[in-house]
Amino acid sequence: MREKRIMNYRELFSGIEEKIQLEDGSYRVAINLDNAATTPPLKKVDEFIYTNILMYGSVGRGGQKSHYCTQAYEISREEILSFFGISKEDGYTTIYVKNTTEGINLLSNILCRDKTTKVLVTRMEHHANDLPWRRAAQTFYIEVDSEGKINLDELENKLRRSIGTISLVSLTGASNVTGYITPIYEIAQIVHRYGAKLVVDVAQLVAHRAIQVKGTGKGDHIDFIVFSGHKMYAPFGCGVVIGPKEIFDLAPPYMIGGGIVTAVFDNDVYYKRAPEKEEAGTPNFLGAMAIVAATTVLQKIGFEAIEKHEKALTIRLISGLSQYKEVILYGDQRGERVGVVPFNIRGITYDKVGEFLEKKCGIAVRTGCFCAQPYVARLLNISDDERYQKMQDFNATMPGMVRASLGLYNTEEEVDTLIESIGKLIGGKK
Repeated sequence: MREKRIMNYRELFSGIEEKIQLEDGSYRVAINLDNAATTPPLKKVDEFIYTNILMYGSVGRGGQKSHYCTQAYEISREEILSFFGISKEDGYTTIYVKNTTEGINLLSNILCRDKTTKVLVTRMEHHANDLPWRRAAQTFYIEVDSEGKINLDELENKLRRSIGTISLVSLTGASNVTGYITPIYEIAQIVHRYGAKLVVDVAQLVAHRAIQVKGTGKGDHIDFIVFSGHKMYAPFGCGVVIGPKEIFDLAPPYMIGGGIVTAVFDNDVYYKRAPEKEEAGTPNFLGAMAIVAATTVLQKIGFEAIEKHEKALTIRLISGLSQYKEVILYGDQRGERVGVVPFNIRGITYDKVGEFLEKKCGIAVRTGCFCAQPYVARLLNISDDERYQKMQDFNATMPGMVRASLGLYNTEEEVDTLIESIGKLIGGKK
């Protein structure tokens, strides 16, 4: 019997074997452990982009290339829905945007009638899933515990006490700070029990776990999801909003301009229906193609295999960092999480850690608050007053952390290099 070949995931990616120059002048293959920020492209994505560049034309315009792109663009909407286990027959539609941030701004504009609309979010959110709701609605918050997890009893209590006045709940599928995976289907059941709709920011989840928008059919469906292609190995400036078509049809367009109208008269405008109504201007055809190509590869690999690989790396990283008494790890070390590991080193500021890893070791991590300042402050147990005082002192280092985040192409050797590098830094601490 032929032995099954173990897949080398690195073979699937572009650019990850490129060398960079270190501070001492030497060259080393870069180690990217900042995948929660953005990811490299899959080779199949590059190939698909190149194929479609040869036939590139403006979507919705004239000419044979334009007709090709228009047809491919519309088919891609259905392929995206299929990736999440739904179809247009289920009432959902795909809307293309630039990224998750624009997607949530779109939703906050069309779902919030005015500032009297009540929206419930959590204190673990990326700013992209917090600030748009603050501007558009009356916003309430679910707190997090010392490990950065939310309490579902608090969620239900807030919905119960609102007596049906909270119309939306918006939260992350997985934290970009701790990697904590929220129980979105259980949350969906609670949210729908009280007549609200659920928005899930799946930017940090989409490349790591299978997402079934329909749930099990027991009230655990997700109403809206938002994500970015650059978080799932398709970094070509495109994102996606998925939601019920009828809701988009009834709302005024988020952004207005060319391509979204049926007719424009001197004193009147007739808009198209969704999804075209929400995509003013020339669409990012190649970005949409990139996302479709990425979903195809992820499905072929299988999320069971992806989860197994990334979970092993995450456990290895946490275990390796835990051997150093100077390292402080944040978040739940035992529960379900994606490969995001935040930490600090006693006696060394996070920015110095990041600088050492980048310049001397060729390792990219993220430092700071990762666009989630309220969440990081809670994990660090630092009050708003303390943060404000530090902000007034130009010589002070603002509170923050170091974050290592793993992708499908990362290896045990890369994880071990980070662990060993941290050991060298601690050993050289004065």
